[in-house]
Amino acid sequence: MNTPQEAVIRMYAAREEIYPREIEGRYASLRWACVWLTQLLFYGLPWISMNGRQAVLFDLASRKFYLFGLVLWPQDFIYLAALLILCAYGLFLVTAVAGRVWCGFACPQTVYTEIFLWIERRFEGARSARIRLARQPWTLEKIARKGGKHVAWLAVALWTGFTFVGYFTPVRELGSGVAGLTLGPWESFWVLFYALATYGNAGWLREQVCKYMCPYARFQSAMFDKDTLIVTYDAARGEPRNPRQTAPGAGDCIDCSMCVQVCPTGIDIRKGLQYECIGCAACVDACNGVMDKVKRPRGLIRYATENALAQRFTPARVRRRVLRPRVLVYTAVLAILGTAMVTSLALRNPLKLDVIRDRGSMGREVEDGMIENVYRLQLMNTVEDAQRLRIAVSGIKSARVVEGEVVDIDPASTRAMPVRVRVNPGEAMPGSNRIAFHVTSSDGHGLRVEEDAVFLVPK
Repeated sequence: MNTPQEAVIRMYAAREEIYPREIEGRYASLRWACVWLTQLLFYGLPWISMNGRQAVLFDLASRKFYLFGLVLWPQDFIYLAALLILCAYGLFLVTAVAGRVWCGFACPQTVYTEIFLWIERRFEGARSARIRLARQPWTLEKIARKGGKHVAWLAVALWTGFTFVGYFTPVRELGSGVAGLTLGPWESFWVLFYALATYGNAGWLREQVCKYMCPYARFQSAMFDKDTLIVTYDAARGEPRNPRQTAPGAGDCIDCSMCVQVCPTGIDIRKGLQYECIGCAACVDACNGVMDKVKRPRGLIRYATENALAQRFTPARVRRRVLRPRVLVYTAVLAILGTAMVTSLALRNPLKLDVIRDRGSMGREVEDGMIENVYRLQLMNTVEDAQRLRIAVSGIKSARVVEGEVVDIDPASTRAMPVRVRVNPGEAMPGSNRIAFHVTSSDGHGLRVEEDAVFLVPK
């Protein structure tokens, strides 16, 4: 009688360490150009000054967002929503045309992984040297190499966390706090939090973020069609594989596995499109280099479309099929939303006014039989120039502001003030009467805002 054997079922496959080989080529150069461009912007923007303050600053404490010469307030949240929608449609458009090109060249996870891999190579050597080092027992040399790498990673991660928080707290104040060890608890927490996130994601998790954590990899196929440019392997040309290329009818693929060795997610592109592929085209550069060495045409692995491979389209025909309905719809929506947002910002009134009638003081009769109502005006100056404002009221012939007709307001600030409005006796009907407040800049800026209100006359 056979006794049942115990079996271990693993619900999660253990991670196999990936050691991407360094590669040179057109797409590798383009990827590094994106690294330099994005990081110069990210690390440099907080240090640019404009109008005596940080050019790009999301000042949560003061509830003001500074974007170069533009000052946005919580009431302007609609512009943030519009910007997010624009970014989403931009991503949809790019994906429909060229697949996951964003992931492969400009995604922060890809960018920081490239930086951390570059540091790793400087300390541990090329791919084969890193594999040997990982298999060796711990020695002083291994500790020095690994330790130096992690110190450099932590330095980059801390500077990244510091810079990120510098978009929300003035970066020079933040730097002074760090230098003087007077940094507040919340700033310290967020600097360390984002530093840890950068160190963990780019140094340790790497491809696991793209394969398991990023939702974009899961729904990207919904935006693909047979005319979307993707990194593909030309099986009709490459198969059957033959390392020596001596057999009759052998394909161009020599099965060197270079495309696998350079892949940051460790996949074999020759097995077809896989959700793990981030479209970085490292395998394209690697394969082109091998094809040059074996005297074969480039493009065994290349950016192409399913239709181009199946029907052997020429590059010109592939380009003509870019302008298809899906792409045109995304482009039209993007253009309409972008135009609407820019137009709205250009026509945006930088002077804002809210009027609240004082509920604790109903309409009352004062000297000479005049009727008086008290209001609370909330004035907002969103430009970075001080304003002298003149307050007037209309709707009832004799209505006028008693004191406070002229008020000064600082740049990019708000001011609340009580205002008394009086009307001559007999000129307003008992009950509710419609009036309007008019606030006009008297400094030549041509700013003007109007807000309706109610004037109460006792019955």
